[in-house]
Amino acid sequence: MGDYDEDTAFLGQTGPYFWVTFFLLNTVFVSTGFNGLYIIFAGATPKHHCLIPDVNLTEEWRNAIIPFTEVDGEDIKSQCSRYKLDVVKNLSSEGYVPGRDVNLTSLQQEECLDGWTYSKEIYQSTIVTEWNLVCDNQWKVPFASSSLFVGYLFGSLISGQLSDRFGRKKVVFMSLAVQCLSVLLQSFSQSWKMFCIIFLFVGASQISIYISAFVLGTEVLSKTMRVLFTTLGAFLFYCIGYMTLPWIAFGIRDWRTLLAVLSATSVVYIPLWWFISESPRWLVTQGRVVEAEAIVRDAARRNKVAAPPVIFKESEIQEMPAGRKYTMLDILKFKKLRCITLMCLLLWMSINIGYFGLSLNTSNLSGNPFMNCFLSAISEVPAYIVSTLLLRVSPRRILLSVFLFLGGGVLLLIQFIPESVQQVALALEMTGKFGFTMAFSIVYIYTAELYPTVLRNVGMGVCSSAARIGSITAPYIIYLGTYDKVLPYILMGSLTISSSMVNLFLPETLHKDLPETVEQMQECQGLCRRSKKRKCIQNGATHNSLSQLEAKSEVETLNL
Repeated sequence: MGDYDEDTAFLGQTGPYFWVTFFLLNTVFVSTGFNGLYIIFAGATPKHHCLIPDVNLTEEWRNAIIPFTEVDGEDIKSQCSRYKLDVVKNLSSEGYVPGRDVNLTSLQQEECLDGWTYSKEIYQSTIVTEWNLVCDNQWKVPFASSSLFVGYLFGSLISGQLSDRFGRKKVVFMSLAVQCLSVLLQSFSQSWKMFCIIFLFVGASQISIYISAFVLGTEVLSKTMRVLFTTLGAFLFYCIGYMTLPWIAFGIRDWRTLLAVLSATSVVYIPLWWFISESPRWLVTQGRVVEAEAIVRDAARRNKVAAPPVIFKESEIQEMPAGRKYTMLDILKFKKLRCITLMCLLLWMSINIGYFGLSLNTSNLSGNPFMNCFLSAISEVPAYIVSTLLLRVSPRRILLSVFLFLGGGVLLLIQFIPESVQQVALALEMTGKFGFTMAFSIVYIYTAELYPTVLRNVGMGVCSSAARIGSITAPYIIYLGTYDKVLPYILMGSLTISSSMVNLFLPETLHKDLPETVEQMQECQGLCRRSKKRKCIQNGATHNSLSQLEAKSEVETLNL
C-alpha cells in the first residue's frame, strides 16, 4: 500500500471538511463524560441512621436512642446501631429520663433491625437509599463502580476487533445505541444485582465509543489537526461532559430520573450518521478503494480543492492483499508489534495505577458535592491545554517520560510529608495529578501513531484493557496501606518511574506519517537493533556487512 498522507496531500491541512469532522466527532466524547460518571450521584450515600419505628416513646428517648460515635475527633450519630428498642421502651414507659436517670453508655446496642432513615437534604433517592447499601452492605457501592471498569475491560478487548472488521463509523454509532439502551434499562433496575449487570454493558459501550471515535478522528483528520483532536479536542470535550453532569444532577435529585434523562441525550447523535464519514484509510486497507476515493473526493469538494484523476494508484494498493483480517493474536505475531505492545501495556497500566492511586489518596472536598464534581473536572483542563501546545513541537517520548517521572516522584515523596503541613501534601497531589493527566493525553496519540492502520484499533483496544486492569488494581494496592502505610506508594511510584524509563526505548513519532502496514512501522530503540546485530553475527556475517548494519542503524536513529 502507498503513502495515504502523500496521496491525499492535495486536501491541505485545514478546511471545512476537516473542521466539521473535528467538531462532530468531538461532540461524541461529551456523552462519555457524563454517562460514565453518573455513579458519583446515583451511588451517593446521604446522611443516615437507624429507623425508629412508630412506638410509644417519649421525645427524649426518641432523640437519645441513637448512640454517638467519635469519627475524626467529632461526635456524630451512629449510622449502623441503636440502643436496644425493647429496653428503651421499658425505660420510657417507666418515666426514666435519658442522661439524668439512665447512663446511656451502660445500655446494650443492636443493629438497625427496622431499616434506616436517610437525609433528603441533597438527594431525594439514590441506589443506596433504595436498596439500603449501608453498614454491612456498603461494599456493594464500590462493587457497582468496579463493574463499570470490568465493562471497560471487555469493551476494550472486543471493540478494537469489531472496529477493524466492520469499520470505525459503524462501531461508534452501534456503541452509542447500546449506551442509550443500557442506561435507560438501568434506570428501571429492580435490584442491585440487575444494576451491576447492566453497568457492564454501559462500561463496554462507553469505552467502545471512546476508542473507535478516537481512532476514526486520528485516521480521517490531517497531520496538523490530528494533534489538536487527540489532545485538546477529545479530552476537552470529555471534560465538557464531565462538567455538565453535576448541573444535570443538581436539577434532578432522583437517580432513576437522572439516568433516564442521560440516556435520552444519545438521541441527538442520530443525525451525525449522515455527516461523519468512514475512515478512508481503513477502507483502502480492506480493498474498498472505490468507497475511499468517493469520500476523499467529497472532502476535496468541501475544501474547494481539485482532486487528481486517480487518488490511490492501483500498483500501490496491490501491495496489500484486499480484505486481510487481523486479530489480537497478530500484535504478538510480529516482532516489532510484540516489542511495542509490551511496552505500551506497561505504560497504560502504570499511568492508570498512578492516577487512581493519587485520586484515592486525595481527601474528599468538603462542601457542595455538585460544585466539588465541577471543580474536579475543570482542574484537568489546564493539563489538556498545555499538552496540546507541547505536542505540536515536542517529541512524544521525552514528554511522556518527563510527566511519568513527575507523577511517580510525587507518589514517592508524598508519604514523607508530615500531617502538620497538609498544604504541601495537597500541592504535591495536584502536581502529581497534573503529571498523570498530561501522561493520559500524550499516551493516547502516541499509541495511535505507533500502530499501523490495519491494527490500530486492535492495538488501542488491548492497551486500553491494560489501563482498565490498572484502574481495577489501584484500590487493592492502596489497601496494602492497612498493613504498611509506605508500601502502596513505593510500589506505585517505582512502577511509574520504571515505565518512564522503558518508554525511552519506543520509537519517536513526531512529524512521522501514520504507518499503514506492519512493514511500515518503526522499530524499538536499541532492543531490536541489538537483536539484528546478534542475528547477523550468529549467521556468520562479515565485518563489512556488520559495519553496514551499524551504519544503517545510525541513519535510522537520526531519522527518528
